[in-house]
Amino acid sequence: MIPDKWQVRLIQLLAMPGLLVAFYLLLYHNGAVAGICAAQGFEDCGRVSGPEAPYASIGPIPVALVGLVGYVVIFLLTWLPAWLPPLRRYLPELLVGVIGLALLFTAGLTALEVFVIHAVCRYCLVSAAIIVVMFVLAVSYLRAVNRDGDPTERETSPRLDTV
Repeated sequence: MIPDKWQVRLIQLLAMPGLLVAFYLLLYHNGAVAGICAAQGFEDCGRVSGPEAPYASIGPIPVALVGLVGYVVIFLLTWLPAWLPPLRRYLPELLVGVIGLALLFTAGLTALEVFVIHAVCRYCLVSAAIIVVMFVLAVSYLRAVNRDGDPTERETSPRLDTV
């Protein structure tokens, strides 16, 4: 019995607001839109991801662009297996790996906000929450496939213990 892929569908669904948040932050970083959140002590989007924010880029690449590309990759990982069977075989591991990297990147950025910048951006925190939920769903999907999945679908070589 192949497990239901509700976790994958929910990850795919969560990628959409993640894309929107990352796109907004990219526009904000580039100065194309005005910031919605005002500077209020610990919550200051301008100090975290604004056009003049010193930690809002990795070299010339805006952090928001990295997030946007990450959400696109996650969305494509949930969508492409319908057309690429080799991707379907390794989807649980790929989702845990890619979203796990996104989680590490997000944790690093959140730590930077809290401990170095001493300010947080509500949109960055929303994106972080989305990534955490996606990671939990990806691990849940991997566990479900390993527990209930059809072993012949996941095997890469014939079993030696069958006669």
